[in-house]
Amino acid sequence: MSILASLVRAYDRLPDAPPFGYSMQNIGVIVSLNEDGSVANVIDWRDGEGRKRKPRPMAVPQPAKRTAGIAPSFLWDKTSYVLGVTAGEGKRTAQEHAAFKERHERELGGTADAGLKALLLFLRRWTPEQFAEPLWSDELKDQNVIFVLEADRPQSLWLHARPAAKALWTHIGGENTTDAQVCLVTGNRGPVARLHPAIKGVWGGQSSGGSIVSFNLDAFESYEHKQGDNAPVSEVAAFAYTAALNRFLERDSKHRIQIGDASTVFWADTSDEESAELAEGTFYAMFSDPDDAASDEAAAKKIAILLERLRKGEPIEALDAKLSKGVRFYVLGLAPNAARLSIRFYFENDFGVLAENYRRFVDDMRVEPAWREPYPSLWRHLRELALLGKSENVPPNLAGEWMRSILSGTRYPLTLLSTVLARIRADGEINALRASILRAVLVRNFGMKPNSGDKRREVPVALDPENRNKGYLLGRLFAVYEQAQTAALGRNVNATIKDKFYGSASATPRNVFALLDRGSANHLAKVGKKRPGQRINLERAIGAIMEAMTPEDDPFPASLNAAEQAMFGLGYYHQRGEFFRKRATADTEEAA
Repeated sequence: MSILASLVRAYDRLPDAPPFGYSMQNIGVIVSLNEDGSVANVIDWRDGEGRKRKPRPMAVPQPAKRTAGIAPSFLWDKTSYVLGVTAGEGKRTAQEHAAFKERHERELGGTADAGLKALLLFLRRWTPEQFAEPLWSDELKDQNVIFVLEADRPQSLWLHARPAAKALWTHIGGENTTDAQVCLVTGNRGPVARLHPAIKGVWGGQSSGGSIVSFNLDAFESYEHKQGDNAPVSEVAAFAYTAALNRFLERDSKHRIQIGDASTVFWADTSDEESAELAEGTFYAMFSDPDDAASDEAAAKKIAILLERLRKGEPIEALDAKLSKGVRFYVLGLAPNAARLSIRFYFENDFGVLAENYRRFVDDMRVEPAWREPYPSLWRHLRELALLGKSENVPPNLAGEWMRSILSGTRYPLTLLSTVLARIRADGEINALRASILRAVLVRNFGMKPNSGDKRREVPVALDPENRNKGYLLGRLFAVYEQAQTAALGRNVNATIKDKFYGSASATPRNVFALLDRGSANHLAKVGKKRPGQRINLERAIGAIMEAMTPEDDPFPASLNAAEQAMFGLGYYHQRGEFFRKRATADTEEAA
């Protein structure tokens, strides 16, 4: 099923989907009118307190799609259009307000409805100079404004929801329809949408929204077709898929997560609503931050138990039969690209397939010592690939490619390996998150799986003294040399051997290890004067690693390839973790 077709089906599942011709917009101000057009009250409709106040969503008539032109909405809009007032420079605010007044004079001129007549009278007598305290606060500038008749305010019957307003909006929509064609999404005949509604909420996208389908230049058109006629999608289908997507992209929808620069939305397609909610909640828990739990405590507990069992290797069939076969699942990653939206990745398959691919991903990422938090989010791993660890520096294409490979169960992008190796060389930091990425790429892309029987091609989860991989042994040896330096000089040295030599030792060991060996002899001699037992242990560790190196191979080769450098990092991490574990055990025994 195509992306648009699956979104059209998802629209039917939305519990409070806006009806055709309407869309959810953030409303901040309600202006209550008397029947003579005078202002009875101005209501700040935002939630929260102080500067954190946020407008609330409401279904209003579908707004006109704005690019560079002036296009007023019907019965609502932002204050620059409705009131001729804005907090910015407002170079064309007067034209926007004039266009809003002109449209409503044209559309409402013959109305007999009391509420619509009140709006007309208000617009005729309103001037921007009337926007003043105490009735009008500067905080309300640039908020979206709707109207209500004062008599209807107790019942929350907004002006655009009055029967006369609905009928008029339906009539206006019918006037702009085109000839019926076969819709490429639904297969039904209907008027074609020349411009699709804007998609909002994509991180980094334009505030006015973007499009997945658009033809705004002659180069994109064919056979003299204009705009939407190049790919006929009915107005009903265009409305449905954008309404569903906009709902999923809402900040607190629980249908979205952020993967790099890709705003990732997901949804289930099944006749069983309970199974759909369970699948969506489980996926959200898979890839979101651990603190972002489901709002329903009982549902959160059920999802946590299911996910924990899945991570431990239990098949989805044993956990929930409905999830394994009866739920079709969709994941869509969208990234900004000027007025258009780029599709970073798209996944469509049974939820059971996705769950198995996720279990493989978790198994690939296992490493000991583990990170301080169990199962850190993918976003937390991505930050390890970013300059200075900042979210905005996450490589955008890499994030999307990695997510695609996780969902589909295919090989990870090799740029993932090169990027994490580059970050380690740049800042010298090798933590559990980076070590787990190194291990995952080695397991899936290079076939270096644990317990394979070949000790030169195994990628262990924890320290493996029997491993004979060249890079792994050199990484362990480097960690022992570092430990010897720490034992001799303490932890307050200006620069450790890791700070000075890690990059060259992991890439060109022949140039470095002879120097490190001489330096470690001095360090061991100094340790032996105060703690001879520790010196013996370190010398034994060095000797065991050297003995594990096969005689026919050069123990210090001229260079290591990318996979061997990854094994170097993993060996270093495991050996260093073993030193920390022994020290923690010794401290505990001493305290006891």
